[in-house]
Amino acid sequence: MSVFNDSVLYPCFLLTGFSGLESRYGLISLPIFLVYATSVAGNITILFIIRTEPSLHQPMYYFLSMLAFTDLGLSTTTLPTMFSVFWFHAREISFNGCLVQMYFIHVFSIIESAVLLAMAFDRLVAIRAPLRYAAILTNDVIIGIALAITGRALALVFPASFLLKRLQYRPVNILSYPFCLHQDLIKTTVSSRRVSSIYGLMVVICSMGLDSVLLLLSYILILGTVLSIASRTERVKALNTCISHICAVLTFYTPMIGLSMIHRYGQNASPFVHVFMANVYLLVPPLMNPIVYSVKTKQIRDRILKKFNQQKV
Repeated sequence: MSVFNDSVLYPCFLLTGFSGLESRYGLISLPIFLVYATSVAGNITILFIIRTEPSLHQPMYYFLSMLAFTDLGLSTTTLPTMFSVFWFHAREISFNGCLVQMYFIHVFSIIESAVLLAMAFDRLVAIRAPLRYAAILTNDVIIGIALAITGRALALVFPASFLLKRLQYRPVNILSYPFCLHQDLIKTTVSSRRVSSIYGLMVVICSMGLDSVLLLLSYILILGTVLSIASRTERVKALNTCISHICAVLTFYTPMIGLSMIHRYGQNASPFVHVFMANVYLLVPPLMNPIVYSVKTKQIRDRILKKFNQQKV
């Protein structure tokens, strides 16, 4: 009897990969590993280039460093359990381990959303008030923004773990993905999950929901400023400085919206689709962000080529 009670107090969770394709996990894990390796190498390269090039010690690149660091954190948080499932068929994860992974996945996701908003603010100031750019975005202001971004994410997600701990679970619970997400954990409860569900919704509204609205407002103001510029060449030049950021925003929000839509309306969709979209949501932004900024940002691209040529010599 005590063993059963312990199992209820400390439930076990089973992660899920691509059901029905277990015999091909070795092959499936190969592109996942390549995505992970590329994203880690790309983000480390971005951080290294910005750190070692004094000419890149500017607000825009400080925000880019925050984005790269966040992407590294997101990748590092999700990949251990993914590889344990795909490489070793080890699906079991403890309740506390699941809560820790869930916490950091959502923290880094909220931080990334806020960093993208900060980068939009950076572009807004650069286009609307170029002469005051350095005076507005001082080092102290950037540090304050970074602390506010991190503090908000840590504070918003922190209560979710305690709310989940108060719920009751079966001794063994099967999750939908090879990692732990809040919306997936609350589906496994056998007690009322109303409070946790409402709190989770409020976290989304107060973080990514608010950020997306402010992002849209920022680009409305940017577009209005650009259209007021008389010279067509200057308009194109101003818009080109936003291309990389727009790509990063689309890369982050498109998979997130797709995953949310499947959760809400795709009950009849194949489990493969759910797992695939969740993997895209967590793996694609850390992969694409360094590629986009390396290709579209001339200063980053030139420094990378310079470092590469120095290595060849």
